[in-house]
Amino acid sequence: MNMASVMRAWGRAVAAQLHYRMLLLTILPFMVALILWGVLMYLGLQEAMDFIQTWLTEHDGFARVRSVLSMVGLLALKMIVVPLVAMWVLLPLMIFTSLLCIALFAMPAINKHVGGRDYPDLEQKNGGTLLGSIWHSLSSFAIFAIMWVLTLPLNLIPFVGLVLQPLLWGWLTYRVMVYDALALHADAEERTSLMQEHRWSLLSMGIIAGLFGAAPGLLWLGGAMSTLFLPVLAGAAIWVYVLVFVFTGLWFQHYCLESLQRQRSAQPAV
Repeated sequence: MNMASVMRAWGRAVAAQLHYRMLLLTILPFMVALILWGVLMYLGLQEAMDFIQTWLTEHDGFARVRSVLSMVGLLALKMIVVPLVAMWVLLPLMIFTSLLCIALFAMPAINKHVGGRDYPDLEQKNGGTLLGSIWHSLSSFAIFAIMWVLTLPLNLIPFVGLVLQPLLWGWLTYRVMVYDALALHADAEERTSLMQEHRWSLLSMGIIAGLFGAAPGLLWLGGAMSTLFLPVLAGAAIWVYVLVFVFTGLWFQHYCLESLQRQRSAQPAV
């Protein structure tokens, strides 16, 4: 893993994040995600909680949940099982919505901003497309969702969720960001080669981003205590997700373009 390149890209991303264009770039994805989830929660949140309540009642779920909570010393949470389950189901969907909004609305601007300012001589081969980005995001999220569901019971174990969330989100972030970061400048062969060569560096960057992104998940504890504040907590979580994803996009953009430039420079020697 090339730590020097990772840290250099980090420093450049911090400087780029302070640019007014990058700060303004958070507005559109945030508004789209906020409006989308505001409408969905207004129309379907209570129905979703009623469904979970009915399903747990019919399948003896409350007794099983109470048994698990008793084993891990969290029996006090039995009174808020329904809103807690609803919110933990919503969380990966909100993560993906924010990530997809960044991929669609922010990453093209980030790509042009970073490429034009820092890598103006790097040839653009246009190896990525909008449909390719959407498909890559959806397929990655499908794998992420399966892993999220399979590991969901482990989140009841203290501190385990704080490890699982960054790992899963880090993998998803790494998968989505690399495609969009190289969409304008690299062709498909270069993208595949770069992802293989720098897999561990890119995955580590995704996990670090996941650690930052785990912070909004802490807001769900307050939301579980009182569904009255759920819309406010959801809005705050979406804003933090968008902000973290914009910075992460800048970080991946700098690392990927520098690595691509170095890879092309080494080709004649090979």
